[in-house]
Amino acid sequence: MSRGWEGPLLGFDTETTGARPNQDRVVQVALVERRGARERTRVWLADPGIEIPAGAERVHGISTEKARHEGADRREVVDQVCGYLAAAARAGVPIVIFNATFDLTLIEAEAARVGVPTLIERVGGMPFVIDPLVIDRAKDRFRKGKRRLADMADYYGVRGSETLHDAGADVRQTLAVWDAIVGRYPDLAQTEPEQLMRFQREAHAQWAESMNAWLASRGRTPDAQVAWPMATPTH
Repeated sequence: MSRGWEGPLLGFDTETTGARPNQDRVVQVALVERRGARERTRVWLADPGIEIPAGAERVHGISTEKARHEGADRREVVDQVCGYLAAAARAGVPIVIFNATFDLTLIEAEAARVGVPTLIERVGGMPFVIDPLVIDRAKDRFRKGKRRLADMADYYGVRGSETLHDAGADVRQTLAVWDAIVGRYPDLAQTEPEQLMRFQREAHAQWAESMNAWLASRGRTPDAQVAWPMATPTH
């Protein structure tokens, strides 16, 4: 199994019908496989089988009509994506995902809903995941400002010219942010995959617990997911 800066990487991102990964449906998926200087991008457009809410359409620009007329069968898309992710995981290729608890939870829940083997079922366990958002929060804990993908790309000086909230563009931007983080923090180059997974899991839990305490102190619902890199799907 390679470290997260040596050998191939597989970037993964989704666009969806909403922000609830256990309930909402996939609309677009992108995988970007990087081997050295070579990149291969695969993008799927899926018909979610339901109306795409106006709010979601404003984010990613994909209308219900477009998804219905141009999108592939959702079951086929989810099956193919899980197959590619599982193949990478079995080969020890790190899967790079910005805010992994959203995208991994979504694809796992979607697989269960459409009746195809889930990623965990195919792999027999959790794949090696790299989440630049989690690592950035842990490494620069007290930095002020938002940490959306665009914000982090600007902060690390790697903002590309592509419009974000397209799954393919988001994956390429995520990989650029990850490269910048590795360059900023050389100690990551000494971290083995198992150590990096444990570091991310613990760092995310600490952040989520702190966020939930802050939300509760202001009378708001503590809804930050403590589990990483995947919440427990409720399908």
